[in-house]
Amino acid sequence: QVQLVESGGGLVQAGGSLRLSCAASGRTISSYATGWFRQAPEKEREFVTAISRSGGSTLYSDSVKGRFTISRDNAENTVYLQMNSLRPEDTAVYYCAALFNGWGSVRQADFGSWGQGTQVTVSS
Repeated sequence: QVQLVESGGGLVQAGGSLRLSCAASGRTISSYATGWFRQAPEKEREFVTAISRSGGSTLYSDSVKGRFTISRDNAENTVYLQMNSLRPEDTAVYYCAALFNGWGSVRQADFGSWGQGTQVTVSS
């Protein structure tokens, strides 16, 4: 089974940018559609975005559409999340996960091999 490790989080001012990485080991990440979720303090984990195995299809939550871009480099065995125009409400721990069920699902229960998460903090 694939193991996923996130990196790239940090502290940034509102309006700034960060790029998160989700690196795979164990199996090639091209075997899985991959998603990003986030969990803010005192809130439930929520879907952010997902990308199909080939990278030809993507999904975004309304809250990040137009600001975040998911991409993948299967040769590098990595999925990326480019986050622009960051807002304080984007502050959260960001997790990547592999989609084990059909493409299009945004349910956490359909994802697995969760990484340990990377903290993103946006200051106002």
